[in-house]
Amino acid sequence: PSHSESGRNYVIGASGLVLGLILAVAGFIFYKKKSSADGYYMYISNECLYSKHDYSDMVYINLYVFNKDVKMLFNSTLGFFVGFTEAGVKAANNFNKDQTFIDQLKAEVETTCKRNADNVDSAIRDKTVEPTVIVKSVKQGEGRHPALLLCSAYDFYPEKIKVSWTRDGAEMTSDVTATMEMADGDWFYQIHSELEYTPKSGERIACVVEHASATRPMVYYWGEMKHLSSLSERRCYFPHNINRSPTEPSHSKSERNYVIGASGLVLGLILAVAGFIFYKKKSKLPL
Repeated sequence: PSHSESGRNYVIGASGLVLGLILAVAGFIFYKKKSSADGYYMYISNECLYSKHDYSDMVYINLYVFNKDVKMLFNSTLGFFVGFTEAGVKAANNFNKDQTFIDQLKAEVETTCKRNADNVDSAIRDKTVEPTVIVKSVKQGEGRHPALLLCSAYDFYPEKIKVSWTRDGAEMTSDVTATMEMADGDWFYQIHSELEYTPKSGERIACVVEHASATRPMVYYWGEMKHLSSLSERRCYFPHNINRSPTEPSHSKSERNYVIGASGLVLGLILAVAGFIFYKKKSKLPL
């Protein structure tokens, strides 16, 4: 076979493989749509809802859903089932007649909800995570002072925290602004405090952070890149989830690009091997 013919065979083999993959994916999608459109879906969920530490507001919910429509639910506060569809009303009335079953569901508040909530809280909610803190200078747009210091605390838990400023050990109360604690959406919080100031030679300005994760206030000195407490001395480092500018690539983005590149390489190798095998079979030469 000539080079042009071998190249043509390679292209045909690769094209055939790609076409086969496209048809397989299309068939799978058609099957899923067809089966989901013609089928029925029902699920039952059991939920424990509360917001107080003593679980005095604990509520047990037993929910029945059919084809995305709520059929009926049991609320431990109400103490009976409520139907929301014609079939759900009939089923709810039948369940409510069984007092033994209703009492069993009411007991779920104590036997299931509070017991599991206590286990989860002892493993998660009652734990503390020390904040990662940085102190940096930012540009001042307007104001009476030429400089603006920003103290940011990241990745701490629980939510309650106090951030203050000191100059040579004395607390500063004027020209200080702070945000509320902001939830990151992953159990952790962040907070930011700003200090407008006029720098003087030899003075030491520090951001003081008080949190349940530390037994003493943590003191972060501006320009020294470390924080001090009466018990230990540790370096202050940059947190992993600081918001970056669009020009700064994050680790997650680089990892995503790596995965995409690796996937493209693997797919290319598969297509190349398939085309080579097709070419060899076509030319009737031994592999």
